[in-house]
Amino acid sequence: MKITFLGTGTSQGIPIIGSTHPVCLSKNTKDKRLRVSVLISWDEFNYVIDCGPDFRQQMLANPIDKLDGILFTHEHSDHTAGIDDIRPFFFRQGDIPIYAHERVIDSLKKRFDYIFASLNRYPGAPAVDIHTVENNKVLKLGGVAVVPISVQHNRLQVFGYRFKDFAYLTDVKTITDEEIKKLKGVKILVVNALRIEAHHSHFNLEEALAFIAKVQPEKAYLTHISHLLGFHDEVEKNLPDNVYLGYDNLTITI
Repeated sequence: MKITFLGTGTSQGIPIIGSTHPVCLSKNTKDKRLRVSVLISWDEFNYVIDCGPDFRQQMLANPIDKLDGILFTHEHSDHTAGIDDIRPFFFRQGDIPIYAHERVIDSLKKRFDYIFASLNRYPGAPAVDIHTVENNKVLKLGGVAVVPISVQHNRLQVFGYRFKDFAYLTDVKTITDEEIKKLKGVKILVVNALRIEAHHSHFNLEEALAFIAKVQPEKAYLTHISHLLGFHDEVEKNLPDNVYLGYDNLTITI
């Protein structure tokens, strides 16, 4: 199983438009972060978790011949706003499978009604094949059991996903012990770490590291990073030995 970090930034990406913060002005490519997303590939299958406003750019940087589906964590724009850019895949393949909580599907139907229209469809619009994700109901994708992990993003429910020994959680602030049990034995854990200071709806670095210590994966990667976490190279050298900062276009194999 191959994991490609398509984007590792927070909702505004890094650099932020017009910002003069030192991290936003960094020349290090690892400090330049598109909106958060990950590509998971095995055998002939390709699945993406989240499809944000940088999706087109991410697919050009990491080309794949087909897209077997998109799993959405939640409805916020930095995770969904690129859905129109599935058109090239749709034109070649037909309806693109999407997987999301019923609430997220309803949000997408309102915001991108032309994609979900059943009558008088615009000829150039893509179409999707809808699959509702429910907690405690395992998905079967390409022969792989995918376990939804329910977390809280302040008061908003968000799904993370476990593919075999790989788990991806983003926009986490709290998670119950029952959901943590679903992560037992995971080898690679990806989790959000927004910044150093506490935040109302995201793990900060301290919280993310405490969570990793509780789950005890073999390796962990931090994502959904803002410029306020600091420079990539400086932050990473102070992390525990099994914890790394994710960065755009990083590829790992499990």
